[in-house]
Amino acid sequence: MPRFTVHIRDEWLAVPCRDTTSTIGWLGQEALKRYIKNKPDNGGITSVKDTRFVVRRCQGLGLLDADDTIDDVLEDNDFVELAIEGDTMSPDFIPCEPGVSHITAAYKEPEEYISLDGNSLTSTDLFNLGRGLYKIKLTPEAERKVVQSRELLDTIVKENKVVYGITTGFGKFARTVIPVSKLKELQENLVRSHSAGVGNPLSPERTRMLLALRINVLAKGHSGVSLETLHAMIQAFNASCLSFVPEKGTVGASGDLAPLSHLALGLMGEGKMWSPKSGWADAKYVLEAHGLKPITLKPKEGLALINGTQMITSLGAEAVERAQAIARQADIIAALTLEVLKGTTKAFDSDIHSLRPHPGQIEVARRFCSLLDSDHHPSQIAESHRFCDRVQDAYTMRCCPQVHGIATDTIAFVKNIINTEINSATDNPMVFAERGETISGGNFHGEYPAKALDFLAIAVHELASISERRIERLCNPALSELPAFLVTEGGLNSGFMIAHCTAAALVSENKVLCHPSSVDSLSTSAATEDHVSMGGWAARKALRVIEHVEQVLAIELLAACQGIEFLRPLRTTTPLEKVYDLVRSVVKPWIKDRFMSPDIEAVHRLIIDQKVWNVAKPYIDKYQSEYIPESRPVSPTAFSLESPASPRKRVRHE
Repeated sequence: MPRFTVHIRDEWLAVPCRDTTSTIGWLGQEALKRYIKNKPDNGGITSVKDTRFVVRRCQGLGLLDADDTIDDVLEDNDFVELAIEGDTMSPDFIPCEPGVSHITAAYKEPEEYISLDGNSLTSTDLFNLGRGLYKIKLTPEAERKVVQSRELLDTIVKENKVVYGITTGFGKFARTVIPVSKLKELQENLVRSHSAGVGNPLSPERTRMLLALRINVLAKGHSGVSLETLHAMIQAFNASCLSFVPEKGTVGASGDLAPLSHLALGLMGEGKMWSPKSGWADAKYVLEAHGLKPITLKPKEGLALINGTQMITSLGAEAVERAQAIARQADIIAALTLEVLKGTTKAFDSDIHSLRPHPGQIEVARRFCSLLDSDHHPSQIAESHRFCDRVQDAYTMRCCPQVHGIATDTIAFVKNIINTEINSATDNPMVFAERGETISGGNFHGEYPAKALDFLAIAVHELASISERRIERLCNPALSELPAFLVTEGGLNSGFMIAHCTAAALVSENKVLCHPSSVDSLSTSAATEDHVSMGGWAARKALRVIEHVEQVLAIELLAACQGIEFLRPLRTTTPLEKVYDLVRSVVKPWIKDRFMSPDIEAVHRLIIDQKVWNVAKPYIDKYQSEYIPESRPVSPTAFSLESPASPRKRVRHE
């Protein structure tokens, strides 16, 4: 028999429906009857027939017409919200679906799978799992290891051995032995009591990453979780049934206890869950709607599910992937600004950078050469100022390889740490089936990813810091030789005046956010956990810093494209013209003042989706396959010290 889950005030009610030709109005009245029946005072409702209400879908909040038939507008196990006239929305219901992004809104069930073995997952894979591009399955070898690990734990329980977290309490209660009859309750109590986080929930994408990473760690076969429980977690992931995980509450040792407990709580059928089908609802109803059963915890399984660095690491994986994307796009945006400000390519001469051979510095210099004036990509703008009397550019242009380069190298360093952490067993105690024993250790300590992510925030911030100074140069007519604030009829129009202020505000916020959280530690758990990493905050603020960097660079890209308007009909190089065309596909030139925030957001979206990189990359690759940097500059464009009669030298490298 079809049934529907109806939310009224603070209650979730399952309403069976024998006849789906009944109306939405009938469904609402049936739900109200059940609601009144459960309340001593009838919930303050005197008459079901006289109560006016509206019914809407939980997912998308679309209103349903009371006269529509259920068969026409709902599917079996749909979730609906009934709002009684005069009521405010219950705080128990989450109508805004916090953290649901454009990716989640367009979620489609994936068809491809990633096989997890606990050893080979990358930050890129994890990021794509978060975006909903893949489902999960285990390798046969991983399943074998999980079974072996569980068999050892079952033996320990049968033999009544005293082992931390399996037959004892936790933390300060490690010496308290628990009777076998209470071991299931012990694990359930652990998850419930540790579900003490606060704040907004992680977005579905981030929760999906968190769940996928926890599955990957358990697949290593050193946690003692049963194969049955691990399969249940995979089924929940593949159905996109995602627990309500508050973003705050972890100190990063003993692992991310609070957020991982919330993750496990939903899988137990308690607390809240989200799925594309249901929106936010009680976990037991969400699981049931997808044909799933709550997991039942065996000895040690509660501890196995909540002990580890997976929140720090999953957020860190997103941070490092977005950082890598913005760093290489920052090179493209800065190159476009250099063109608009009539800069030179001489500072990117390979001989300069071979004398200070940091990999990132060399990579950035080569990328600038790939984008700027050369035989391969001639620029009319560069040609127009070839023999001007300026000698060198400001640091914000000339020193891009040095400043952007260290950000690139730092990202590579952090990515290596995050990828190692992704494939590490980080819970406690560890189960070694081949040795027949469990060993307590400290792999749950989050210092590695915490320190790395603090470093990442500091390095990536500099991309915004230098970008904001380039925006200033674009907007300041004394520095740019362009109209003030990049707009005609200045005074009547303010142009990019306040867009630059926004960039300055974001850079200033980043300076505070870049204070490292991992230098702090507060003793917890009655001094049992007397040194912690504060890695959860390191990860969250790194992501905020990166988002600010993306937004500042979006403003610079908008400003640089606007600057080109004042240099027309001259054209820049082919790859930079392609970037200009991409921006103009979503934002028109700034002829007179208009609402600017949507323009910034549209270009920010291009950057997040890496479209700026994707447009320029084929030209970068082709250039670098044909031109190898040598001792001479790729193209001495502006500020030439040669006489006007000297031939223009370009070196084609074999």
